[in-house]
Amino acid sequence: MGVSGCGKTTVGRALADQLEWTFIESDDFHSQSDIRKMTQAIPLTDDDRWPWLQHLNRRIKEAQRRGENVVLACSALKQSYRQLLHQGINNGVFVYLKGSYDVIFERMATRHHFMKNNMLQSQFDDLEKPENALIVDIQQPVEDITQQIMRGFHLASP
Repeated sequence: MGVSGCGKTTVGRALADQLEWTFIESDDFHSQSDIRKMTQAIPLTDDDRWPWLQHLNRRIKEAQRRGENVVLACSALKQSYRQLLHQGINNGVFVYLKGSYDVIFERMATRHHFMKNNMLQSQFDDLEKPENALIVDIQQPVEDITQQIMRGFHLASP
């Protein structure tokens, strides 16, 4: 979890690959109207996000029913969002990919994504820092981040 541009997709994919788990990219579940809003630099509201978060929660539950372990890349900016995502989920944990506004703004300027860097402040404004999450500094190589996560949760590669 973390603001847009903090590396959720990159780290999540790397972690899922290393663990041989299913990777879920939350951006793939945004509605067309949400994407349209973000493309037009209109921040999403809670009302926009609830259906998206509920869909993600259902997707994780489906994976658990099939016996799959999952890495989800999702902003999960507010505690209420994290609670909804975790509802009915066994053993779910959060990793907060933490970075400064300046570092993330610079990263966002170089990527192609519907969430533009001029919306980053709205993400920081909405962010409620998690109390029960592994906090990882994003200013280190992806391999170091994935190793820190694996050590933090006592996970081993297959």
